[in-house]
Amino acid sequence: MKFRTLGKTGYRVSEIGLGCWQFGGHFGPISEANSHDVIKLASDNGVNLFDTADVYGGGVSESYLGNHFASQDITKPHLLTKVGRDGKLFPDGYTKQAVRENIQGSIKRLKVDSIDLMQLHCVPPAILAQGDIFSWLDDFCQEGLIRHYGVSVETVDEALLCLQQPKLATLQIIFNIFRQDAISRLFDKAQQADVGIIVRLPLASGLLSGKMKSQQVFDKQDHRHFNRNGECFNVGETFSGIEFEKGIELVNELQQIVGTDTPLSQLALRWILDFPAVSTVIAGASKPNQVLLNTSVSDIEPLSTELHQQLSDFYKSRVRENIRGDI
Repeated sequence: MKFRTLGKTGYRVSEIGLGCWQFGGHFGPISEANSHDVIKLASDNGVNLFDTADVYGGGVSESYLGNHFASQDITKPHLLTKVGRDGKLFPDGYTKQAVRENIQGSIKRLKVDSIDLMQLHCVPPAILAQGDIFSWLDDFCQEGLIRHYGVSVETVDEALLCLQQPKLATLQIIFNIFRQDAISRLFDKAQQADVGIIVRLPLASGLLSGKMKSQQVFDKQDHRHFNRNGECFNVGETFSGIEFEKGIELVNELQQIVGTDTPLSQLALRWILDFPAVSTVIAGASKPNQVLLNTSVSDIEPLSTELHQQLSDFYKSRVRENIRGDI
């Protein structure tokens, strides 16, 4: 596993982190024992960054992580979490005390003294623009509740808005072969501001695993079932905003471009790591084989300049027009 610096935090973090949305049951049921196995295997294979949120299973994901690392006689990795999407706060209940209480809840569930990196969790752009919430985070840093803060956003415009905050350490964004606009609009500016980029949805909710079929059936608890067309939250969070059947069609075209020598999931992750602005990719995993496939990507050679150009052309000519919602 190779490591990169995570923006202003100064943390040296694994190029591949573990996204822990799945531990909240949002991709179907998963037991704490199974979660424990996935977390341990990731840790054993060099992962030292785990990303969760207080709303993943109503705190279940945070608790699984906290319980796991409290039982291990090892140095705790970097446990990142998020605040701002539970019903008490979202969409218009943001107060300093309410945010503080949520952070205190995360600290308790993660079994830590302070949060390494607290990220605002896709809060409304109007709240971000108003700015008070960043002053609260500054105060929480001074109090020792959190060490650093960042923002998880839905769009590049939101990311650019947040870059105006001088103490912002990180931006968590949707970025993958099916969502490339950040390359031209965001990456240079983020590097100039020493803001680390944390990539989520690197496989476009599994589309870029290359293993899905048009007749795929998802568990009723899986967001790919209930948010398939943005029914419950931002459409871009599911399949990167692409209609599922169209996504399958595009994946088949993509496979013709890249060939079959490397699994598509690994190629898609390697493509992301080829951008120096990216600090880490939080790839989700519910099974041991997924962990092993993901973590081994750090050792794969960068893709060729020719292939990068082909994938850029493919995005501009075939993919971008099919993305629903703001990019």
